[in-house]
Amino acid sequence: MKIAVTGASGLIGRPLVASLRGQGHDVVTLVRRPAQSDSEITWDPLGGTVGEGLDGVDAVVHLAGAGVGDHRWTDQYKKEIRDSRVIGTSTLVRALTDLPTKPAVLVSGSAIGYYPDSPDPVTEQSAPGEGFLSQVVVEWEAATAPAAEAGIRVVNARTGLVVSKDGGAFGRLIPIFRYGIGGRVGSGRQFWSFISLRDEVRALEFALTEASLSGPVNLVAPQAVTNAEATKALGGFLGRPSFLPVPAFALKIALGEFAEDILGSQNVVPAALTAAGFTWLDPTLSSALAATRNT
Repeated sequence: MKIAVTGASGLIGRPLVASLRGQGHDVVTLVRRPAQSDSEITWDPLGGTVGEGLDGVDAVVHLAGAGVGDHRWTDQYKKEIRDSRVIGTSTLVRALTDLPTKPAVLVSGSAIGYYPDSPDPVTEQSAPGEGFLSQVVVEWEAATAPAAEAGIRVVNARTGLVVSKDGGAFGRLIPIFRYGIGGRVGSGRQFWSFISLRDEVRALEFALTEASLSGPVNLVAPQAVTNAEATKALGGFLGRPSFLPVPAFALKIALGEFAEDILGSQNVVPAALTAAGFTWLDPTLSSALAATRNT
């Protein structure tokens, strides 16, 4: 297949592109600088333009967006988080729907931040929360609607906490625990829904080819863990103590509004992936952590 990918230089995009090319697919990446080869297409997600080169694309994976945890949530950065997702998605979708021959499928990044703060299990059919991230995800997914209306199969990949040493929440936690100063966050009772990086890549590839999948799809492991369980597993994996808790007030001082999402609880069930027959290489956090040794 000829597959276009945005966010190809990111934590998930890099291994995804490598995997797709390793399987023999023709991958073109959308970049925000001048294209340097036939395998790149220049686009300006906020400016609303996409260069030539999408003709003949069979599938698209859209992963571009400002990192949620990269900076303190000032009003300006919250706008960047929202605009990079909502406006960027609208730019891409408009380009796809304008093509004379449209791709068969668009797998568009999304997040479990859609769901409310609750210990109760949630599936793809559950209602959204009311916080900032929930509202961003609602708008983000709505921006893909014109693609579905144009006959493109759209999958909104609601990704959980990606277990990787190279980025994301676990990428920030691993160095802390390696120095023996890590521990549960807040009460430790909140649920964290995770997925290993290699299962994230495999699930995205599965979504590209599994025709039964459309709409929201939770990309998480089969069973969420509590924060206390996660930090204990992380300490055990690194062979370091994990008894120093991070008080909620300290996290709020350090991270501002973003701390509310770290302290929140999301017990997300991958109902759609399970029903479609997806199998996980890393169904447990222990195996997801072990997989980081090979990346």
